Amino acid sequence: MGRRSFLSGSIRLVRELERQAAAHQRGIARQEKALENEQRQRERQYRASQKDAARLHAESQADEAARLTIEIEKTVAELEGLLPTALGRNPRVDLDALRRTGEPLGVWLSHQPQEPAPRLEQFLPPKPSILARILPGSSRRYKTRVSVGHDQFITAIASYNEGQAEREATYEQHQNEIKSHNRAIDGIIRGLEIEDASSVTEYFTLAIEAAPLPDGFPNRSGVGFLPESKHLVVEYPLPKIDVVPQYIGYKYNRQQDRVVAVARPENRRKLIYNNLLAQLALRVLSDLFRAGYDHLVDCVTLNGVLEANDPATGNRIRPCLFSVRATRDAFNAMNLKKVDPLSCLKALRASVSPSPDELVPVKPILELSMVDRRFVDGEDVLSTLDQRPNLMNLSPGEFEALITNLFAKMGLETRLTQASRDGGVDCVAFDQRPILGGKVVIQAKRYKNTVGVSAIRDLFGTLQNEGASKGILVTTSGFGKAAFDFAAGKPMELLDGSNLLYLLAEHAGIEAKIVMPDD
Repeated sequence: MGRRSFLSGSIRLVRELERQAAAHQRGIARQEKALENEQRQRERQYRASQKDAARLHAESQADEAARLTIEIEKTVAELEGLLPTALGRNPRVDLDALRRTGEPLGVWLSHQPQEPAPRLEQFLPPKPSILARILPGSSRRYKTRVSVGHDQFITAIASYNEGQAEREATYEQHQNEIKSHNRAIDGIIRGLEIEDASSVTEYFTLAIEAAPLPDGFPNRSGVGFLPESKHLVVEYPLPKIDVVPQYIGYKYNRQQDRVVAVARPENRRKLIYNNLLAQLALRVLSDLFRAGYDHLVDCVTLNGVLEANDPATGNRIRPCLFSVRATRDAFNAMNLKKVDPLSCLKALRASVSPSPDELVPVKPILELSMVDRRFVDGEDVLSTLDQRPNLMNLSPGEFEALITNLFAKMGLETRLTQASRDGGVDCVAFDQRPILGGKVVIQAKRYKNTVGVSAIRDLFGTLQNEGASKGILVTTSGFGKAAFDFAAGKPMELLDGSNLLYLLAEHAGIEAKIVMPDD
């Protein structure tokens, strides 16, 4: 009985131990399972965080590509909308608003950095104490330090006054600059009232250069004026094709993990550039004709030139990429808000480079260098000291002979016609070049007043009657807008007095002048 009880107790103990061991094992298994689950959870979280990081990185790169693309699209939109934007602004220059005002001296000085005026007490030593005064020699030492302080104060005051004088001199210079600037503005205003050529040139230069332009565009124009023809001649600087982005945009390449550029087709880039140059030409013409002082300007010749290095020689070149002449009436008849710029230039019979991106030049209708202001008034005393021949002193026959010799010097085979038997022709010339050459009829008019359109019509009729390929009319004066309108698109060239003086100096070595007689 006792043994069975002991055995059953032992068995129960063993079973209890086994249960506890199994429970312990199960607990360990649960802990291991929990650890495994926790590890898998961390791994899932890590993979998710890596995925989120990769997604955020890709989104960031894609956003950067989109930002760069938007910038390019804005640039192209600005280039393609250059003319419409210009038409929305007023190109008139408010000369009065350009005046500068100065501040009173006291106010101006208060804005300048300067130290306060020195004070004597800053340089004097503190008075010795009662205890220090009983020491031997203290009084003498104190007086010495006071004397030194006085000397330092005098030096500081002199330096301060010198600085004040310099500041006042700077102020005076500043005021003189303001006065000079305002006098120049007054001079332009007065000059415009009396139709002074230099004032007209200054004003319209300001009108051109006041126009806002995209980054990378040059804006230093050359302007000449022919009062007798009311004719502006402008040499306008052009941007290079580099201003047109060579990329359409950017995109994010996931495989390469980088933002890559998407190239713009070169033919499309050239088209944008050609259109840009046409817009620039029309914009400048529009600004000039809308800039006010309409009575001063009837006609504008605009040459677009580009500063560049010749890729073949490395030398600096300035090719003319377009040349256009327009009269006010003809230009104002156009609706620039609806035109195609290139077609509009063609309608104005402009000379346009076939490949401006390759710097292929065209011949300017009229070069700025030919607008040579050597005309002088009959009452100009200084002109009596000028030894240059006056073309107005030549007889009609001498003048015609001079023109004949000039074109011979320019490489044409010339024949002077007989007086009264010329049928409206003063000189017949032959351009020996194949294809481009042919017979040229030339008329020379030693006029004081503007040549009217009737003379141009007569020359055109003579050109047709003679079967000539070109007609040239040379005068000592100028041409009106009706003359330019009639000659537009016809094989005719009109050379005014300034052009003639330039050609004589350039090809015949004759430095002449044109002094208009009073009668």
